Amino acid sequence: MKTEKIFTHPIGVFIAAIVATFLWGSAFPFIKLSYVELGIQPQEVGEQILFAGYRFFLSGVMLLLFFKVLGKDMSFKKGTGKQLIQIGLFQTFLQYICFYIGMSYSSGIEGAIISGTSSFFQILLAHFLYKDDALNMRKLIGVSIGFCGVILVNVPSDGSLSFHFGIGSLLLLSAAMLYSYGNILAKEGSKTLDIGYMTAYQMIFGSTGLLCIGALQVGVMPFTFSLHALLMLIYLSFLSAAGFCICITYLGGNYHYRIFFSEKPLTAIC
Repeated sequence: MKTEKIFTHPIGVFIAAIVATFLWGSAFPFIKLSYVELGIQPQEVGEQILFAGYRFFLSGVMLLLFFKVLGKDMSFKKGTGKQLIQIGLFQTFLQYICFYIGMSYSSGIEGAIISGTSSFFQILLAHFLYKDDALNMRKLIGVSIGFCGVILVNVPSDGSLSFHFGIGSLLLLSAAMLYSYGNILAKEGSKTLDIGYMTAYQMIFGSTGLLCIGALQVGVMPFTFSLHALLMLIYLSFLSAAGFCICITYLGGNYHYRIFFSEKPLTAIC
């Protein structure tokens, strides 16, 4: 069976979607482990932003190299900079400032669950931005159930009725909302830009902003990288690049695969 037929077959879509979900879901515990390995504390915002910049700059470079090997023209095209910067601002820069700081105050499982609200925010935003994508009763019920799940995650396990929604949860929710808006911008951008080109360069532009902010606060290289820390950084960069490659190359026309992304919290537990 040819490769393109494999990944249009339901079994191929299932396997590719599970692999992408595992990759992205595994990011949450690995970010926490990286913080421990590098000694990054919750209050060390500069270090968190700089580390995020390292990760996504490497991811963007990996994507450029991958699609270059596939024979695509990945040279920067004049006139696309403004749109790429706009997408990178929301999908990488602002989102991951909130996400990485939020993760320092949250568990990997909590981060995985709350990040799943990006789908709900995207449904809500689409209602206001697209006339043909209005909310209906089914969507409203689904979104309500989803947000109730997030609330339950923040209820103490001792059975008390008190509700804790700290700075970490707020930042992770903000990251999910920014990511949702970034996805809508990317959807519009994909009408005129190649998806691989757009994703690689928005990552590079967004991560350059993260690197600049982090470097201004703590310098370019404040970390002492052990072999474990370096391998975790490479893996975090790889999983973002590989996850996008799978979705762009093999799952682009199979929108039903998105349902599997609800399993991210399970991979965070594993």
